[in-house]
Amino acid sequence: MSKGRAEAAAGASGILLRYLQEQNRPYSAQDVFGNLQREHGLGKAAVVKALEQLAQQGKIREKTYGKQKVYFADQDQFDTVSDADLQSLDAKIVALTMKVQSLQQSCRHMEAEMQREIAQLKAECAGFAERLRGIKAAPKHVTPEEKEQVHRERQRFCREWRMRKRMANELCEAILEGYPKSKKQFFEEVGIETDEDHNVVPPDP
Repeated sequence: MSKGRAEAAAGASGILLRYLQEQNRPYSAQDVFGNLQREHGLGKAAVVKALEQLAQQGKIREKTYGKQKVYFADQDQFDTVSDADLQSLDAKIVALTMKVQSLQQSCRHMEAEMQREIAQLKAECAGFAERLRGIKAAPKHVTPEEKEQVHRERQRFCREWRMRKRMANELCEAILEGYPKSKKQFFEEVGIETDEDHNVVPPDP
């Protein structure tokens, strides 16, 4: 036996006593070994020996069913629970059970709603994707004549823009010849906004 296994075996009684008291339910030696072997490194022989010693010392109870023995904590060490306490615990269990069922129902409802929203979003995405494919695959609908007409309209508007800007500048220059203040002050008082104020210029024809 290794040093670590020996130390575990030496403390097996305390470990098993604490475990049975915390769980407060019957276990066979095999059950106890399977539940604690990985955490505490107890061997099966050490578990069987410790359980038998605890039973002989009266610290735990032992009952035999056929060829199998089960071990459980001594119930005398626990406080007696009155009928009123049991009824109170039963009422709490019922209330908690109902709360769990309500929460589970709410979760199912929320999950169903979420699935509907996901399906709706997927359908919208599919629609947009189909629309985009149609736009990309569509032939050109603007004829050369229409394109030329748009180009001519653009040129006309640009000419109008430049002409009106020139006329406004000439008018302002004429007024400023007899105006006692600066051009900036005149524009501010009259409320004139220029293309330069908005960082725009007439496009090239």
